[in-house]
Amino acid sequence: MRSTFYFLICLLLSSCATIQYIGIETYNPAEITFPEHVNKVLIVHNAVPQPDQAGYEYNLFGVLQDTCRVKADSALFDAARTLGKAIAEEGYFEDVLLYHEMTRTDNAYLADTKLTQEQVRELCVANDVEAVISIDRLLFNMKKQVSRFAGGFVTGLIDVEIIGTVRAYLPSRENALTTVLVKDSIGWGEHAMDLEDLSQVLPDPETALRTAGNYMGLAIFTNFVPHWQNSVRWYYTGMTTTWKEASAFVSTEKWENAMNRWKSIYEKSSSGKEKAKSASNIALAYEVNTDLEKAHEWAKIAYELFKKNKGEEAKETQLQEAYMNTLAERIRSNTKLNIQFGQQ
Repeated sequence: MRSTFYFLICLLLSSCATIQYIGIETYNPAEITFPEHVNKVLIVHNAVPQPDQAGYEYNLFGVLQDTCRVKADSALFDAARTLGKAIAEEGYFEDVLLYHEMTRTDNAYLADTKLTQEQVRELCVANDVEAVISIDRLLFNMKKQVSRFAGGFVTGLIDVEIIGTVRAYLPSRENALTTVLVKDSIGWGEHAMDLEDLSQVLPDPETALRTAGNYMGLAIFTNFVPHWQNSVRWYYTGMTTTWKEASAFVSTEKWENAMNRWKSIYEKSSSGKEKAKSASNIALAYEVNTDLEKAHEWAKIAYELFKKNKGEEAKETQLQEAYMNTLAERIRSNTKLNIQFGQQ
């Protein structure tokens, strides 16, 4: 299992110990489990673009502009393309195709219109795929505000709210395999000398919408494929030689060596607090080495020691409980991952 470690921050706990935060990459299952036979998927744009005059409000120096127009066509296509690209880059499916044609001819842009089973069958046969992932509705609500700022400067703010519905379909099912509801937002804020300078640093309306479309695709692809995710972990350090040696091994990613030092501390120490900290570190080392069952065992040992020696309400105890629960969730997720990779 690959892992990337980077130091984030040091927080002083006492005169003789600190806690170091690091980041690791964890592999997580998709929210949706496709049948085992699905190897190729088609990304479809089944939404109707909203009218140019809809979903865009521009306030210039306190006055609403009534000539605002922005096209959403490209933003919708960008969302589908980015979604497909993000899914393809994870390498879970054998192939990910993007359907370039429109599937709807109506103007009911507010309607959430599902693909029919017949449409799904035709799309699958025509493109030689086993499943369809379709953006069935995608709406943008953009608000832009330009105000005067101190010293003659101007400030510009853009906020784009994204609302949509994405579904996965199988040709053998009358109803969608799953439905993902999207509600998110992205924004910008800039200062400039005047309106001309502001236009150079603040995105124009169409660029803002297209960026929002790309953002939406990246925000929801994890629903459909197993994926890597950055997570934050921590380990305790101390001032003795053994503690320092362990920290040095961590800095060079020699986790087995670091674990041996922490186990030595755990076995020899008469301090309940020190045993708790070393047990927590041992749990982390096991997690990094992907032995999640052992990691959870040691995390639980650390939790019980923190609770006994510092109290149930102590920050260390609560932090350890959260870590213990995170490991339990990772163990459950691994079961789902095995199913998704056909290793039941």
